[in-house]
Amino acid sequence: MSRIHEALKRAEQERAASQGGHAENASVLDAPVLDSMPEMTGGNGSAATAVAPASVATSAMPSFTNPFTFDTLVARCTQTQWHPDPKTMLFFGQDENVRGTEQFRTLRSRLYQMREKMSLKKILVTSALPKEGKSFVAANLSQVLVKQHGRRVLLVDADLRVPSLHSVLGTASVPGLGDYLSGSTDEFGIMQRGPLENLFFIPGGRSTLQPAELIGNGRFKMLMQRVEPLFDWIIVDSPPAVPVSDGSQLANFCDGVLMVVRSNSTPYDSAQKARQEFHGKTLVGVVLNGISKSDTYARYYYDVYEKTAR
Repeated sequence: MSRIHEALKRAEQERAASQGGHAENASVLDAPVLDSMPEMTGGNGSAATAVAPASVATSAMPSFTNPFTFDTLVARCTQTQWHPDPKTMLFFGQDENVRGTEQFRTLRSRLYQMREKMSLKKILVTSALPKEGKSFVAANLSQVLVKQHGRRVLLVDADLRVPSLHSVLGTASVPGLGDYLSGSTDEFGIMQRGPLENLFFIPGGRSTLQPAELIGNGRFKMLMQRVEPLFDWIIVDSPPAVPVSDGSQLANFCDGVLMVVRSNSTPYDSAQKARQEFHGKTLVGVVLNGISKSDTYARYYYDVYEKTAR
């Protein structure tokens, strides 16, 4: 019998003795002591709340601290040297006005506008088919979001079948999400932080033969619940939606879906089918990727501006 239960029983006996009587069938269950007092059942089966003396409860109850704080995260996650691909990672270099950066700033503004109307923090980035640029969009969206002062962003490579974000960021692929979902490490063990302040990254990790089963085992949901309070945005790179079901599973734990479509490449029926995979989920937008330089609105705008300014 635990010390708390012994104290409860002794307190009841002392109360009865002080009143000149005896304890009447005071039943105290011999159960494990949790971090909060459970509701206990009296001898007649009715619910009765047992209250221990304050001094006893204070000395017996353990105190717990929440390990999921941002300071703890910074102290425990791995600081690594990233070597990002300068051709595709747009915000690591000195020149942040290269082609494509303005489009990502526009995308950032649109997301903040949507955030005023709905709860939006965890965004799943996906595409209909492979090689449409979803990882490119996920990585650069994370970079442009963290460029705003004080914003904390977590980028997650949840494409357990063909993880690629570690390659474009120029960092290690393990340990990562696959290792966490299989239970071989904790949240702090899979996070990295690189040269951009407040940008954190979870790589795909070791390959697995059953990625869909791992995603559905409950640990991804637990990961999102634990780390969400620490970040302003969480960007999840998903497998393509048409070939596999992983994306639709991952969307259950995110606030919205951002679809990437490649210009002059993605078949219309494939895009429609991908949209159906996320039926009932919030589609926050579609990114048209791979358009030619001459077709961009930004190019048209600057051409017009230069002509009128002369």
